[in-house]
Amino acid sequence: MAEIKQVQKPFDNSQNWLSEHASNVTSQTGEDGIIEKIFEIMGTNEEPWCVEFGAWDGKLYSNSYNLLVNKGWHGVMIEANTEKFGELTTTYQNYPKVHCVNRFVQFQSPDSLDDILNETGIPKDFDFLSIDVDGNDYHIWDSLKEHRPRLIVIEFNPSIPNDIVFIQDPNNDLNHGNSLHAMIELGKAKGYELICTTPWNGFFVPKEYFHLFEIEDNSIYRMYNDQPYGTKLFQLYDGTLLIGGNTQLIWHNIPIAADEIQVIPRSVRRFPDKQ
Repeated sequence: MAEIKQVQKPFDNSQNWLSEHASNVTSQTGEDGIIEKIFEIMGTNEEPWCVEFGAWDGKLYSNSYNLLVNKGWHGVMIEANTEKFGELTTTYQNYPKVHCVNRFVQFQSPDSLDDILNETGIPKDFDFLSIDVDGNDYHIWDSLKEHRPRLIVIEFNPSIPNDIVFIQDPNNDLNHGNSLHAMIELGKAKGYELICTTPWNGFFVPKEYFHLFEIEDNSIYRMYNDQPYGTKLFQLYDGTLLIGGNTQLIWHNIPIAADEIQVIPRSVRRFPDKQ
């Protein structure tokens, strides 16, 4: 029987040094500690503001809860789900600086992120934006024209290899996600640079702040190790397809069976040049 195993390539995480400050208050993979370190280096506006959507209940895996509750920031928390919005308002009912908004963020007026934020009085250069909508994250950031946050944390799909640029269709009914490489390209087009990654979040600051973090090389290959979540598909001479690396559907915990992804039936697979 054939043997398949993935040999992990060594990864130098020294350029992604901010990840060493990872810790959680309510965040999922260390974002709270990294955010604190970034603002320790970069500073905040005199009256700091943060924005998060989808905010869910305002606490579970939130990247803003620590800033709002423990640091006293102003905030805009946006959640489309009516039931979760009720929980969100309960979470922040004793925090008058927090604006809870029950809206579905779209790419154009009247429900674009710019439109929603313009109704709150938030500064155009507010301090922190967290984007996590499990699909249209790229398009929401792309649509943001009037506001320029000083730090953006945005979710990407960690199963997509570093060398692939993938942007999901701008469709609210899809939950595909986008590649980190696509986010980096969008960030550069908008004047932002990558300064840190966690397993599925990228941290971006305006390019004028990038030098503060003394990162010599923020290319994707120095900032993110794509091996843990990647699925490797390869071809054998006879047309058989095999998989290595991560061999299960990450968000469903279902194994990926190689015999169910074949293009050519086993009975007719052969090496074309074989005599």
